[in-house]
Amino acid sequence: MRSIWTGSIGFGLVSIPIKLFSAVQETRLDLDMLDSRDHANIKFMRVNENTRKEVPYDKIVKGYKYDDDYLIIEEADFEAAAPEKTKVIEIENFVDLASVNPMYYESSYYTQPATRKNKAYALLLEALKKSGKAGLARFVLRSTESLCIVHPVDKDIVVTRIRFQQQIRNQEDLALDDDITVSKKELDMGLALINQYAEPLDLSKYKDQYHDELMKIIEAKAKGKRPTIKKLKPKAAKSDDLYDQLMSSLKAKKGA
Repeated sequence: MRSIWTGSIGFGLVSIPIKLFSAVQETRLDLDMLDSRDHANIKFMRVNENTRKEVPYDKIVKGYKYDDDYLIIEEADFEAAAPEKTKVIEIENFVDLASVNPMYYESSYYTQPATRKNKAYALLLEALKKSGKAGLARFVLRSTESLCIVHPVDKDIVVTRIRFQQQIRNQEDLALDDDITVSKKELDMGLALINQYAEPLDLSKYKDQYHDELMKIIEAKAKGKRPTIKKLKPKAAKSDDLYDQLMSSLKAKKGA
């Protein structure tokens, strides 16, 4: 792994030097864009809109449009906006991990102490495990301020970026019905169906099957074979009545 950020975790007067590493990796296929006429690779170029010439990467700067002109923003400006947040993940308070709505989750990062046998790192890891709490903090990554939670995962302290409240859209914009009545009989049957499907979470059982099937098609085409297209078989409900559908679902699960 290659670290993407170097700084420290701070809680109280304790400072723990760390490195951040991305904890996730993409599983999607790396597909190139081609010209359908000769299968030549399509390249994207950074072009100056005035000269129509390609711009070398080292000549590209970031700018903010102010009135009718651009103000150039340099790396020092990003750091000057909040110098402490560019180097420190400062834990502001501790919250129950279960209280964080999954809608807020973004990316997760492993941390690694910058020094071996770091007692402060081990202390924070063990304290988070024992308390069942997670640290709520803010820091700057790639010139963007992020809200995050600091939480334990096995032997590591993980930093997971979460969205700000202002980034979550208001449900009032949706056309939702709030006057639908669900009978007690239907609700009991729905709860029974949930309980029948309930089991301990084991994500290792779930694989990216779409990726695997797509690779099989690609390998078949490489050998000059026509891929077999699976036909979907829609499951027709025997009744339009919700209670009957729930009852049939229960029976189908029992017979599985």
